[in-house]
Amino acid sequence: MQPKRRHVLASRASNLWVLLGLGIAGALLITKKLKKRVREDFGAFIEKLLLLPPPQPSPPKAPHPLTALSFAVSDLFDVKGYVSGFGHPEWIRTHEAAASTSPVVSVLVEGGATCVGKTVVGEFAFSISGETKHYDTPTNPAAPARIPGGSCSGAAVAVAANLVDFALGIDTVGGVRVPAGYCGVLGFRSSQGIVSNAGIIPVSSSLDAVGWFARDPNTLRRVGHVILQLPFAAQRNPRQIILADDYLQFSKVPVDRISQVVIKSAEKLFGRQALKHENLEKYFEAKVPSLKEFCREKVNGDDAKLTTSMLLANVMQLLQRHEFLQNHGDWINTVNPSIDPAVYSQLCKTPELTDEEIENLNAVRNQMRVAIGSLLKDDGILVIPTMPSVPPKLGSKETMSEDYKNRSSSLLCVASISGCCQVTVPLGKHDKCPVSVSLIARHGGDRFLLDTVQKMYASLQENSSLIVNPKSSSVNTISQEESAEIAKVKGNQAFKEKQWQKAIGMYSEAIKLNDKNGTYYSNRAAAYLELGSYRQAEGDCTKALTLDKKNIKAYLRRGAAREMLGNFKEAIDDFSYALVLEPNNKRAALSADRLRKVFLQ
Repeated sequence: MQPKRRHVLASRASNLWVLLGLGIAGALLITKKLKKRVREDFGAFIEKLLLLPPPQPSPPKAPHPLTALSFAVSDLFDVKGYVSGFGHPEWIRTHEAAASTSPVVSVLVEGGATCVGKTVVGEFAFSISGETKHYDTPTNPAAPARIPGGSCSGAAVAVAANLVDFALGIDTVGGVRVPAGYCGVLGFRSSQGIVSNAGIIPVSSSLDAVGWFARDPNTLRRVGHVILQLPFAAQRNPRQIILADDYLQFSKVPVDRISQVVIKSAEKLFGRQALKHENLEKYFEAKVPSLKEFCREKVNGDDAKLTTSMLLANVMQLLQRHEFLQNHGDWINTVNPSIDPAVYSQLCKTPELTDEEIENLNAVRNQMRVAIGSLLKDDGILVIPTMPSVPPKLGSKETMSEDYKNRSSSLLCVASISGCCQVTVPLGKHDKCPVSVSLIARHGGDRFLLDTVQKMYASLQENSSLIVNPKSSSVNTISQEESAEIAKVKGNQAFKEKQWQKAIGMYSEAIKLNDKNGTYYSNRAAAYLELGSYRQAEGDCTKALTLDKKNIKAYLRRGAAREMLGNFKEAIDDFSYALVLEPNNKRAALSADRLRKVFLQ
């Protein structure tokens, strides 16, 4: 080979290595950028979008109830101009963009909230693990090495990571309840059929229920009131808190870690007489007679040993599979999409149901609803674990084990089959992982359940902390008054940081320690005002003024609350009283003048 040609080849080889090196460096740079993006949104979103609320109404009309809140929707809800993905790329490829937006999404936007994106769901919204082979599994912010739970994993992650204020999901066999528990946020499953499923991809028509996630009970309740279109009514306290003793045993988390938290909170808030205990296994056996017929059909070898809870779990799974294939079987047969083996085994492992079998399953479902209604009536709350364990590790085989599936399904089927409303409430951590408890109310008791969560939440969190850290409950040398002042200072700091719910919790703690200090009530009222809880704010200010008739801030805050409630005459009186005490108070003067003009029009 000639020297010149060798030189050219050597030069080209050198350039090739340079280009290769640049390519590797570029790839590493892109990988880092991708990892950074995943870290920023925790893999929660499939697609970003923006649905803005309408302008605020002019005074004296109250502002939109969800003003300044952002939310995301699971990729099952139609948004005009976007294809709902249903957790599978083939579904997107074979379907057109939505011609209109789902009514439940529209009512939230019209209520003042801003929709910012669509979030990841598991394949066909069928699994409760949250792991997906088609998209990166969203990262659980509360336990990154653990599964986020499904099917609406992305929605729960978006809320837990503080990316949005709340998020929408569909709960069929736990799609909202499970990821809420695993990600350490509140998750509400509404009563089946109470909220329209129009513009939402169906999974199992008789089991599907609209649900939503939030980090605090006030937001959960505000969103619920808009979704459920609830008129104003006084809050009601439960008269019965029923602990399902046998179902609590399904949990591998120490029973006291859940039951004692609920017992202490219920005793404190409602009195010991409100606590009841129930064996659900025996209760359902007596109240759901169609299960006996279902059991006779199932008896075959080891199946003869099936408990009532496992039979109910089987009913749920059979209904889910049957109705899913009714909705989407033709599409699956036509498109022949790649399906995750875990999902495929659930869809295809049992033969088709006969008409008689379907009729019996529906009878079980109807009898379950009646049984829960008879147990709880209008004023009862049923307490069970949300899931049997802390979230399993990513990629582990635990979610495929029969023990895990049986325990999980036995807990989840109570609300799924009966159609009752259920809420997942976080209770801190166990072994560095989130744990939760579930509260269930009868079908149609959604408002009552939302009120109960708001009433119990702060106490549940407090007692959860005491059980995890028992030393924190030991007697301290400082007085109760000093402890109350410390709690108030912490509340003030939380208020400055705009952590309204935390501030309310600290002010409530101060009130418990010293209920004769009007400032604590007035300060809590300020936090309630920020959350739009105007009735609570008005009540706290009234209490503050009974303790201290010269509390100017209490008059101003009560005036603001009454203005938002439309009680303009009383609001004017409050601002006028503030001016009597402090004639140069500009805020009081401006507010009073503004309201007089409105009131006299």
